[in-house]
Amino acid sequence: MNDETVRAERHTVTFQPLDRALEVRRGEKILAAALAANFPVPYSCQSGVCGSCKARVTAGACEHGEAQYAGLSASEAAQGYVLMCQATPASDVTVECRTVPSIEGYPVKKTPCRVAALERLADDVMRIRLKLPVNAQFRFLPGQYIDLLIPGGIRRSLSIGNSPEDEGFIELHLRNYGGPLSTFVFGKLKESDLLRLEGPFGTFFVRDDSDKPMILLASGTGFAPIKSIIEHELRKRTGRQMTLYWGGRRPHDLYLDSLARSWADHGISYIPVVSDALTEDEWKGRAGFVHEAVMKDFADLSSHQVYACGAPVVVLSARSDFTERCGLPEDEFFADIFVSGAEPSA
Repeated sequence: MNDETVRAERHTVTFQPLDRALEVRRGEKILAAALAANFPVPYSCQSGVCGSCKARVTAGACEHGEAQYAGLSASEAAQGYVLMCQATPASDVTVECRTVPSIEGYPVKKTPCRVAALERLADDVMRIRLKLPVNAQFRFLPGQYIDLLIPGGIRRSLSIGNSPEDEGFIELHLRNYGGPLSTFVFGKLKESDLLRLEGPFGTFFVRDDSDKPMILLASGTGFAPIKSIIEHELRKRTGRQMTLYWGGRRPHDLYLDSLARSWADHGISYIPVVSDALTEDEWKGRAGFVHEAVMKDFADLSSHQVYACGAPVVVLSARSDFTERCGLPEDEFFADIFVSGAEPSA
């Protein structure tokens, strides 16, 4: 194969305002190539759902496939936007995207770990505490996630549920959706077992260059990265105003409710919301969809930041309604979307 043939199978992708470029193979996703080169670009679910990696093509052309992705509207596509996690270059391309310089000091690495503790927080939620090697030097930003690697080639992304100040271990919250990882953890995994993890990943973390009040929105086990963020902010003692909304179908889905309530002693407002309470639950709190509870309390979000994590329907509804109806600037909405192991992998 001559040099011209090799060159024809690659395209140069230039990232602005980074003013950095790399060669991307034909058929390779732009985001995958950028992450392999350690470019500080925004991303989260890598499945076309969250929209975090949205970028505008200012020169050249990309192929985006025929599928409709929730993270990109038809009007945005018409304006030249693509999702870098799905787009492949069809020519030399220039893309304009946000940058996240903060992640450059947190390299992705693989490390062995040992199961230090398994705790049922609810019938279908397991807290997994992983002990890291003494010399691991595993650094992460609160809100980021790791990939858990277990025997049989199973790989699953899980958000970190503890603060970076908790050195030497990683806490994960896993809901049993019946997928391969859930089956393994709830049926076979034991304390002292050896596993591997890779990370940290994602650009879901607090932007420290802002002092705006924060709305923290979680559904289900989307509480894990929010917990990491809150515990870190409390230790930093920045004094930023934080309001937590945590939603579940029934009260037992709020599996660390007492912990969330205890944060009131530190000035954090906590509003639990249940959508499908039964009579026997005797639920006296807020009812309905969790993001709608936010809108009832904060009709104007123009001076806030929102950090949302959970199921796609919750996060996407929040992003749409907060920006279109409550005046939230689009670039002040930060999200991480959970795709269960029983669904197609991100």
